[in-house]
Amino acid sequence: MNAPGPKVVALGGGHGLYASLSALRRVTDRLTAVVTVADDGGSSGRLRAELGVLPPGDLRMALAALCGDDEWGQTWRDVVQHRFRSKGDLHDHAVGNLLIVALWELLAEQAGSTVAGLDWVGRLLGAHGRVLPMASVPMDIVAEVRGADPARPDEVRHVKGQVACAKTPGEVLGVSLVPADPPACPEALAAVEDADWVVFGPGSWFTSVLPHLQVPALARALTATRARRVVALNLVPQPGETDDFSPQRHLEVLQAHAPGLRVDVVLADRGVVEDTQALDRAVKDLGGRLVLADVAAPDGSPRHDPALLAQAFVQIFAEDHPAGP
Repeated sequence: MNAPGPKVVALGGGHGLYASLSALRRVTDRLTAVVTVADDGGSSGRLRAELGVLPPGDLRMALAALCGDDEWGQTWRDVVQHRFRSKGDLHDHAVGNLLIVALWELLAEQAGSTVAGLDWVGRLLGAHGRVLPMASVPMDIVAEVRGADPARPDEVRHVKGQVACAKTPGEVLGVSLVPADPPACPEALAAVEDADWVVFGPGSWFTSVLPHLQVPALARALTATRARRVVALNLVPQPGETDDFSPQRHLEVLQAHAPGLRVDVVLADRGVVEDTQALDRAVKDLGGRLVLADVAAPDGSPRHDPALLAQAFVQIFAEDHPAGP
């Protein structure tokens, strides 16, 4: 890579953010991931409950995605992603989760220990970018779900917790956070303010993408930044969250959660868009333009191909230059 590339902030969590980071690290050397911290299941949930820390799992996955393709990067990626298999307390704990929490404990007396610990792990892994939490405290997602009880299809219930939100049957109408005004990570706010591009998605819409817009200070920064904003749409609906959602429905929900947010570009895989005109109208309602590209894995699985997604980002960044000062 001859030039450092644009300053890019990618938002999300889990496998969706892993996909975008795996692509974006091929495009720019100035990459920051801002990650959801609401997970309450699995290894992350256990560490959060026992130690009161931010759930480290999505942060770990983001760091793993930023590992290089050389032997060092791939070895450390596999190490931090490795999960123990046993009949004891270590079962299903990810090595990277334990490593991150260990550094947080060792650095606990320092100001900014959470970010410092993540930076240390990033240096160990040779990460091509920086990973930051979206907020400085752990939080819970609360979803409004219609039809959670099949016997009462019109009843709207509030479901608390990321795992419960993802698994509860019914139609998710919206999400909020507890606490309602969590402190945003200062470094994340600074990265958004300084960015050339902000990337939303792909990922679990209600539990990975939209929560960023429910952190008030972060939402204000995302609305006010001079950076251009691109939304990368999912390839398929997310079971339990966006069942039967069309691509344009994802954008309508985004607009409902952040009425003041302008979007410059929406990227969708041309093979999954059934109604291009309807999607184009939804994109224009957000102030942007639609880009259709082949970004799905060629094996037919519902995942993005990192090289193809990177190619699409290169094209978008070249054609839509960031606004000047």
